[in-house]
Amino acid sequence: MTAQHPVGVGIIGAGNISDQYLTSLTSFPDLRVVVVGDLDTARAETQARKYGVAQWGTAADVLAHPDTEIVVNLTVPAVHAEVSSAILTAGRHVWSEKPLAVDRAEARALLDQAAETGLRVGVAPDTILGPGLQTALRAVARGDIGIPLSAQTVMQYAGPDQWHPNPEFLFAKGAGPLFDMGPYYLTALVCLFGSVSRVAALGSTARTVRTIRSGERAGTEFTVAVPTHVSALTQFEGGGVGQSVFSFDSPLTRTGFVEITGTEGTLVLPDPNTFAGEVRITRVPQGGRDAEWESVPLVGVEGGRGLGVLDMARAVRGGHPHIASGELGYHVLDTMLAIDDAVTSGETVHLTSTAPAIPLVPEDRDPRATTL
Repeated sequence: MTAQHPVGVGIIGAGNISDQYLTSLTSFPDLRVVVVGDLDTARAETQARKYGVAQWGTAADVLAHPDTEIVVNLTVPAVHAEVSSAILTAGRHVWSEKPLAVDRAEARALLDQAAETGLRVGVAPDTILGPGLQTALRAVARGDIGIPLSAQTVMQYAGPDQWHPNPEFLFAKGAGPLFDMGPYYLTALVCLFGSVSRVAALGSTARTVRTIRSGERAGTEFTVAVPTHVSALTQFEGGGVGQSVFSFDSPLTRTGFVEITGTEGTLVLPDPNTFAGEVRITRVPQGGRDAEWESVPLVGVEGGRGLGVLDMARAVRGGHPHIASGELGYHVLDTMLAIDDAVTSGETVHLTSTAPAIPLVPEDRDPRATTL
């Protein structure tokens, strides 16, 4: 029998989100982070030293490292496909932050490249693997709310220019509230309802120029290239419908709002940008009274950002599919692009892509157990 050992992981992109990934990835015994790379090698060194990673350098250094089996792509959305393709070309599996790409052609080309080379593509969000959404999936599968009929989601606040030190990329092509935050909400809905079949949407841009509000560059103005408020309607192949708001234009912060209504009750999910949180059900018609809530006990062990990388690593060694797959990421991207197309055209847009079925994670799966 061949001896098993932790899967070597490299990271390209040492920006804000890398802290969350490195915190988790360095705590999973089945993984070993071996190198961090960035265009700014000093930033890569800072992050590597902070988390006890032995080597750092450029993206090329990450790809050349002999121990990297999976490379985590934490670059800005505009270059996700380019960097992921380079990772595959170097013979490594790739885990990409969302979205998979910024258009359908480059996303499909990336998945075709992976298929041709026998390598894997995984795509955030991996919150679908956490106890919060997994508990909700189990509740729906048990029939706790009967047949799911409809969904409502809301993600609105004043925008990342309020807190991010370098927010321009979040208002560029491939971002905005739809592409930045939409993957969390739409992935959750696809997991619960199945593939999206058609969409309609309206959008607007409150300000074409924004100002950075925090950090060393506070006061710097930049141009907005995308809608900063999107209201979308989705229809799922199984007949369910959803309505969603994605906005960077609201002074009233309201995020993490996900309600699923079925024939027998309404299920309230935790924020899909988190891994745990409270799951609640109400079944009694209110008639003007306060809702009567029943809490659903969470099932599973919380992991944190990077749980999808761990799932991919274990799947590679075990020879079975990983869950947050490139095909799931492609369908969510296709849905967001269809919503964007509907905003532009004012017409209903039909989708041709489909998402794979999402399996339930075993209740006793522990991200901090040693299995390899």
